[in-house]
This record gives sequence, structure tokens and C-alpha cells, in this order.
Amino acid sequence: MKLGFNLLLWTSHVTDADWPTIEKLQATGYDGVEIPMFEGDVAHYEKLGKRLAAAGIKSTGIGVMPGGGKNAISADKAERAAALEHLKWLINCTAAIGGDIAAGPFHQPLGEFSGAGPTVDEIARCAEVHRAAADYAAPLGITLAVEPLNRFECYFLNSAAQAANLVKQVGASNYGYLYDTFHFNIEEDSITAVIPETIKQITHVHISENNRGVPGAGHIDFQSVFNALKQSGYDGWMTIEAFGAALPGLAAATKIWRPLFARYEDVYQHGHTLMRTGWDRAR
Repeated sequence: MKLGFNLLLWTSHVTDADWPTIEKLQATGYDGVEIPMFEGDVAHYEKLGKRLAAAGIKSTGIGVMPGGGKNAISADKAERAAALEHLKWLINCTAAIGGDIAAGPFHQPLGEFSGAGPTVDEIARCAEVHRAAADYAAPLGITLAVEPLNRFECYFLNSAAQAANLVKQVGASNYGYLYDTFHFNIEEDSITAVIPETIKQITHVHISENNRGVPGAGHIDFQSVFNALKQSGYDGWMTIEAFGAALPGLAAATKIWRPLFARYEDVYQHGHTLMRTGWDRAR
């Protein structure tokens, strides 16, 4: 089991200025960090990767499907081709930091809705784009983890069953889905029952409280999640994803209108203790 922390709590683009934060996470006991990949070139991430490697810090990458002519479920062939090129960029950036997982909701642009659920054609188009991306990622040692989001953020992929079915349609050994406690707390009848049901398709895990704040301070029963993951044989990353109001653009995207914690230390220190002790107790 590897414990990680998503740097989106502090920044949407990691630079040298964020290194003190990374050092604090390492000192707390995290095995690695999740690097937001929304901009920049591969050379930028290669530089970051060298510094991470020198410090003995592992990493994963996370990105989105940005829209603006890039959409993996679009009926427009050019938009799907652009979506694939974007995914190749995300994969290359993840390889550049030495990461093993490229994760995120890279199926449709966030906040776009059709007024209905996904169509059979949209699912088939997404599977085709993601299959090509997985083929590209395989020689680089990268596993893709597509992320279902709750119904208020997207319409294409909301549930564990939908995600597992998409993974089966893609049919690549290095392609799975990202299990996120925040989204499934909204969408699933049971956030634990879906774990054994879809464990073969889970390639990444996000630990996130019901209000996106301090893990363990809300109402999600994380111990039951740890129990289900361990019982099902999961042994990948468990990465905390939390958000604050410090970054206006990110706060607007994640709908964080009020302070959710007093100190950043409360999030990453309590979060690490929650995951480490919870996993050790899991049975």
C-alpha cells in the first residue's frame, strides 16, 4: 500500500515554489504526491521528476479532459483525435515525473451536460479513444485510472458500475477506474459494496471526505472502506484529495465557498494518521 497526497490542495501547477510543501508531506510519512497536470510542457515535468527521484518521492499524475475541441465522447472525429493527443500529453508528463498512474476524469469536459445519461454511441467512442491511450501508455509503464464524478459535475460517468463496464469495453490490462469516496458517497447506495464488486477494475483510490475537507472529520466511514479494500486484495495507491478556498479558480470549480479547515497541517497530518492506522487495523 502506498499513501499519497494530491497537491491540488495548494496549487493547480506544481513549481519549485511548492517544494517545501512536498518536503512536509514526505516528512509526515507519505510515500508520494499526486501532481496536477493542467498546463506546461513535458520538459517542466522532467525537471520536477528528477527532483522527486533525488528525494526518493514517488508520484502519480492527474488531469482532466479540458474541452475546447478536446472531448473523448464527442461525435466529432476531430475532437476525439484531439482528446487522444491530450491524453498522450498527460501520459508523457506522468512518465516524465516517474509516475505509474495517470488518473482523472479524462472522459468528458467538466460541467457539460446533455440533459440525459450517456448514450451507447458515446460509451463506444470513449472506449475507442481510451483504448488507444492505454496502448500508448503501456510501453511507458503507465496505468490509466479514469475517474467517475458525481452527477452534478458530469453526466457520462457517475457510478462504479458504469466505470467497471467502460473498463471492460476498453479491455486493456493497464486501464482501470479511480474509486473516489467523495463522489461515491453521493452516487452509490453503499460505498463499500462496490469495492468487491468492481475490484478487478479499480486501479487507483482517492480518499476524500464528504465535504472535501479534513479526512475523518466528516461522516464517511473510512474504516469500512479500508476493510473492503484490504479484503478485496487492493494494494495500490490511496491518495488524499482535499480542497480549500485559497485558489479562486479551483475553489470555483470545486464549489468551495467557505473554510473547511483551520490549518493545512490538519488535513495532511490527520489524513496520514487516518489512512496508516486505518489500513493497519483493516481486516
